[in-house]
Amino acid sequence: MTYRRAAIAAVVGGLLLTVLLWWAGASAQALHLPGTTDVIGGRAAAELEHWLTPWSYDPPASVQFGAGSSGGIGDTAGTDGSRYLALYATALQIRFGTVFVFFVLGALLLVRRLPPVHGRMRATLLAVWAWGLVAGTLAVTVSAPWLIAAQGHGSYRFLPQLASVISSGRQTVAVSALAAAAGTVLAARIIAGGAGPLPQAVVPARAARLAATAGTAVVALSLVVLSYQPVAAAIQTVSLHGELFAEPGELLRQWLLLGAWASPAGATLGDWLLYRAADVLLLAVVWWALRRLSGLFTRATVPAMAVGAVCATVLGLLASQLLRVAVDGAGSGLHWGLVYLSGSVGGGVPAALIWGPVAGVAAAVTLRVAVDRPEAADAAASDVQNPGSAE
Repeated sequence: MTYRRAAIAAVVGGLLLTVLLWWAGASAQALHLPGTTDVIGGRAAAELEHWLTPWSYDPPASVQFGAGSSGGIGDTAGTDGSRYLALYATALQIRFGTVFVFFVLGALLLVRRLPPVHGRMRATLLAVWAWGLVAGTLAVTVSAPWLIAAQGHGSYRFLPQLASVISSGRQTVAVSALAAAAGTVLAARIIAGGAGPLPQAVVPARAARLAATAGTAVVALSLVVLSYQPVAAAIQTVSLHGELFAEPGELLRQWLLLGAWASPAGATLGDWLLYRAADVLLLAVVWWALRRLSGLFTRATVPAMAVGAVCATVLGLLASQLLRVAVDGAGSGLHWGLVYLSGSVGGGVPAALIWGPVAGVAAAVTLRVAVDRPEAADAAASDVQNPGSAE
């Protein structure tokens, strides 16, 4: 698919994602209408408000409190308060602008290398959906400094505040990104309707399996080694000297750990294995996705494999989180409510942004080596059988 065709589909999806997130943020005030808590329950209303507030232009209580603080020398309290509100508005403008840009850039590469035709429809839909979560996380990260400054205490424990802001709003992005991915794939399918046959890489099965195994091993380093409770605790307690960059452990934990697990000390072995099944599912999804992507891409380039590995890791996270929601719901009989149990959906994407590209590069390099080695062996065997052919 040409860049022009892919760009049109990516822009359609980016606009849809941005509009849906804006609409979701604007709907946060509806949760305060009389009778809302009677319909959906107070706990569900509070949880939904927590999901929607990061995308709402209506300032939260923390910003309103900062806006009411007194001004400095030569400033009135009203002028100082307007500056806090202006910072919050700027943060939201940056957030909505960057989520559009990041989504378009990633979707452009995915739609071009993984066009939704000839059996690629579901793969493209899942990949673009996962990239929507990545775009939302990047947008929240870029706009976080302005949002922290708008709360009036940006110099206090900046890195832990940054970690908290980055992890917010992911549930809304997960739902909106699915709709945006459907719009992107539908637009790409319509645009590519008149295009000719698209090339598809021919990858030996053994080479694809080796590449998927190499990429999955990188993801397993975070999921199995770094996420083990003693190692995670060591990461959490990292501290640097200085006031602004003190206590970076929470931020490092969020960007390095894809999960969290411990030995079965306080639980039965059966319950422990049931929860570890989610980790096994994550690795299985990553391996299967990398195994398939190497052959589905029109060209398995390093950038394509890097972005594809990020999407594969995010899909693995979503699958493991949905399994945990099902397990927790079955164990508690939905006592806490489905909205509360779904609060973990969308987590771990920052860590996927670190380990996904590394896994993709490892898979691409392994794939290239595994494909070139048989070709070199075949060429050497041909020279031995036909010694005069090279003359």
